[in-house]
Amino acid sequence: MTIPTHVQVMLKRMREKFTPEKLQAQMAARDAPFRTLRPVRNASEKSVLRYWERLFGPASTADRDLIADPASLADAAEYSGNIENFIGTVKVPVGVIGPLRLNGINAAGDYHVPLATTEAALVASYGRGAYAATKAGGISTAVLYEGVIRTPAFTFDNILNSGLFVEWVANNISTLRAVAEGTTRHGKLTSVEPVIDNDVVFLICRYTTGDASGQNMVTIATHALCEKIATDCTVPINRWYIEGNFSGDKKASALGLMTGRGRKVSASVVLPAAIIDKVLGTTAQDMLAYGRIADLGAKLSGQMGAQAHYANGLAALYIATGQDAACVAESAMGFTRMEARGDDLFCSVTMPNILVGSVGGGTGLASQSAGLNILGLKGAGNGAALAEVTAALCLCGEISIVAAIAAGDFTRAHENLARFR
Repeated sequence: MTIPTHVQVMLKRMREKFTPEKLQAQMAARDAPFRTLRPVRNASEKSVLRYWERLFGPASTADRDLIADPASLADAAEYSGNIENFIGTVKVPVGVIGPLRLNGINAAGDYHVPLATTEAALVASYGRGAYAATKAGGISTAVLYEGVIRTPAFTFDNILNSGLFVEWVANNISTLRAVAEGTTRHGKLTSVEPVIDNDVVFLICRYTTGDASGQNMVTIATHALCEKIATDCTVPINRWYIEGNFSGDKKASALGLMTGRGRKVSASVVLPAAIIDKVLGTTAQDMLAYGRIADLGAKLSGQMGAQAHYANGLAALYIATGQDAACVAESAMGFTRMEARGDDLFCSVTMPNILVGSVGGGTGLASQSAGLNILGLKGAGNGAALAEVTAALCLCGEISIVAAIAAGDFTRAHENLARFR
């Protein structure tokens, strides 16, 4: 078998840089003494400055002053509920787009959307999509489903006990629901769906979580449910785990794509031909022609769903509004559709895993709270509206990038706004 060229190039570079003896010595385990950082949960100015004393050398006092600025030091205690070993804050540029007009079941009105990113051209692109959609009358949105899941796993001696366990759970579901819901004021256990793999049983526990994203909420509730099972179940359980890596938490999965995790939202707009021409600089037919190629590329490469770049808008919005940025891994799945409506263009996104909250998590931090206030969606009663804004934002990004590539403007836009500015 011929060795691929890229492997040969890598071996050549390694040989030029290392001798086997040097590389073996460098990669050997070392037992040199070290002094670990002492964990601090309740941050204070004193604890922050103590950490920085350890960091000087690789870092400078100038680095400290940028990260541990006076405002971060003064508010150190406020961050204790969100992070451990606190040393300061990182400043990410925040842009804003809008108004983005929504005609939604939960979100209706004109919204200005804050986006935190270091990627030039991103805000401009989403802003262009928002302008086109708003000129067309706005984006229609709807939350289609809601359910955050946690999937504990239980192991047994054999498949017979797995089946008997599922029967026991089914017969005691009312008690289990009461125990789980007893841990939260807002979470509701809507279903428990067993999945048997011989001597292992996964329980798909689905919850509504009010206006919170709900990740911690469902974990605590499910833990109480599992402890009740472990105490009362008449079928011998070998071991149980709070999460069997079945839920799709912070990862793309077929389960999430099909049944959803968080809020499933659909958003759509019909762009008139005149707006496509004037605002986007292309035509519906040219966008559809590129869309067919993009859809083929998604299928051939095995993407989970078919879309252009949901993650760009999601990450920027999540950071700006205090969401769990790691949830972009699962939120950035779904389907973008574009279809001709005469000379006009129907555009839609359906996203099954939007995990956002208007309360809880990082939404209470000062800057992130301000981001939600810019949207007008801070606090209780706004979780579903925030999810619809999120889907509409992603639709704006899809419209803009498809138009840019179809018109041949994609590279020039990045040259003008990023590399060569």
